[in-house]
Amino acid sequence: MAQDTAQEMPRWPDDFRARLEALALIQTLNADLLANASATLTLDRWCAAHRLASEPTILADRVSGQDKPATDDVRALLKVGAEEPVRYRRVRLRCGARVLSEADNWYVPGRLTPEMNRLLETTDTSFGRVVRPLDFRRTTLAARLLWRPLPEGWESGAALPPDGPGALELPDFLLEHRAVLTLPDGTPFSALVESYTRQVLAFPPRR
Repeated sequence: MAQDTAQEMPRWPDDFRARLEALALIQTLNADLLANASATLTLDRWCAAHRLASEPTILADRVSGQDKPATDDVRALLKVGAEEPVRYRRVRLRCGARVLSEADNWYVPGRLTPEMNRLLETTDTSFGRVVRPLDFRRTTLAARLLWRPLPEGWESGAALPPDGPGALELPDFLLEHRAVLTLPDGTPFSALVESYTRQVLAFPPRR
């Protein structure tokens, strides 16, 4: 479950206009992630554009004690056999005190440099920043909206949710991406599952 920080979410009214704005913003973030190789750098720009922190730089907090061995499916994506080492890293990417995403990452240490492996094992530096010198490519396998502020077909006359007197309730997670990172020659070295939290909308709607 995403952990909200001491900073509360700004209040979004429970009305059509706020739902439409939330949908447009989520789809904009989704498109930016799909168009760029590094989720970290994309969130850097999102953090700055929406003034989510005084220092708009994404920081990674490693989560320990939640090891997830690579499954056969993950190994197939990475094109490694059962005996080749695959390491697991889980991080929360935050802008200031706001956690914008939680990511599971399985990577092949033999396809990275010794210095990259050292940084990944001993620091909280985000994966995207560590491997940036590889000039990697990102292939998105799935991009899924976990929350739809408006029902499918709303623009064609589908029934809209009634306006409510309180705040719009946002779930913990809004968007999920599954992706593979590859070297320029096409060799895969990382498989990712990224879950984007409601804190990506932690700013007041336009009024």
